[in-house]
Amino acid sequence: MRVNAIVAGVAMTPFGKHMDKSLKQLGGRPVLDAVKDAGIELSDIEAAYVGNCAAGTVTGQESIRGQVILSSIGLGKVPIINIENACGSGSTALNQACMMVSAGYYDVVLALGVEKLFHENKAITYAAFGGAIDVEVRDQMMAEITAGQSEGSGTKRSMFADFYGVMARDLMQKYDCTPEHFAMISAKNSLHGSLNPNAQFHDEMTVEEVMAQPMIVDPLTRPMICPVADGGAAAIVVSERKARQLGIERPVRVVSTALYSYFDHPEGAEENVTSLAVDEAYYEAGVGPADLDVVELHDSSAPCELMSYDHLHLCEPDDVVKLLEDGDTKLGGRIPVNTSGGLLRKGHPVGATGISQILELTLQLQGRAGKRQVENARVGLAHNGGGTINGEVAAMNITILKR
Repeated sequence: MRVNAIVAGVAMTPFGKHMDKSLKQLGGRPVLDAVKDAGIELSDIEAAYVGNCAAGTVTGQESIRGQVILSSIGLGKVPIINIENACGSGSTALNQACMMVSAGYYDVVLALGVEKLFHENKAITYAAFGGAIDVEVRDQMMAEITAGQSEGSGTKRSMFADFYGVMARDLMQKYDCTPEHFAMISAKNSLHGSLNPNAQFHDEMTVEEVMAQPMIVDPLTRPMICPVADGGAAAIVVSERKARQLGIERPVRVVSTALYSYFDHPEGAEENVTSLAVDEAYYEAGVGPADLDVVELHDSSAPCELMSYDHLHLCEPDDVVKLLEDGDTKLGGRIPVNTSGGLLRKGHPVGATGISQILELTLQLQGRAGKRQVENARVGLAHNGGGTINGEVAAMNITILKR
């Protein structure tokens, strides 16, 4: 959808293991900081969209998650809409906030993503991901994917790790790549993450070090699969009128936000969930892949990032490996990808991930990204999907921002 909304303020918690922090703390702090960053008062917020995926499973908090979190910092009365849309929960919250501002219903809207995934019982953490698939066919699908070797899936590791293993092996055939190429992505993102104070991991790794880590699912070692995390991220979205009133000097506009869901289609069809979202986002924004200066994409595994180079048309399918090997997606390259460290190094607090991508792009387009700044960045794209139905993403969000 074509939108006309401006990101006035952004903030996030450091992502990581925060056993001592509640859902309220993880969500409340970035809201207060984003309000300050926008130069407004908490009372200026006219509506709030709150993305969260797993609080019901992990913390027991159902139904009124946003109301509980926001009332703890003094924000109430206004419409608070709770959004659960798998790993795309946060970006879906932003999508809805932008549409309401663009339609003229509100001048100031909060989009919040928050998640608490770490639990003393790891099985509960992994169980939070077990519902992001059609549960009526889950056991059958897992049996087929793991070929009966499913021990530990869903209890000692996320069941999605097994999906990533199948994906990796398929992509090795499709793109003629090797596990070392997946390691190159993890190493690249570790460099970027080492420059991001809000990332979960700050150690820079070499390709050799990534390859030497324990294998989780053949052929993927631990750094090739994103870690879970706790955290929150918030964005204040305003109308043009409000932006002028606030005197925002470096406005970042959300120029398109496309959200599509799974639909039945023939296997191998050109039109799918991702292609529809990508094509609409480019069309409505009036830009193409060559116009992008920086990309935050959903690298829930290293193979996912490699595949997304193709899906986002950053290069021709036959040039996916070359794009990586030439360093084009690294800071200083032609099209830096996941300058935040991506999910692989920043971590993946599911409901907060989409908003954290918007934060990174906003900082980049405003020249506030510090040591990981992309020179003269003007156009950024965020790619955030989640869940799976019949082996395909269940919900896909593509957002394009311009300075």
